[in-house]
Amino acid sequence: MAVVVTPVECSLRLTLQVGTGDGGEPIYRARTYNRVKPGASDQDIFDVAQALARLQVHPVATITRVNENNLSSGA
Repeated sequence: MAVVVTPVECSLRLTLQVGTGDGGEPIYRARTYNRVKPGASDQDIFDVAQALARLQVHPVATITRVNENNLSSGA
């Protein structure tokens, strides 16, 4: 039986390095931007993330696309 994947939601998460701890380890904070169109291409999301990164005070450590999908049987 085949599985049918239906995109539900998508968000963009930027992880920022906001400082360093007492032992020198990096401290991270995440900023999440919701309501991204699930059909948006990875390149488009990356381009928007790069533009948002330029507006941040702290450096961006990672850019993550978070997808939520519904799975159902393909009966």
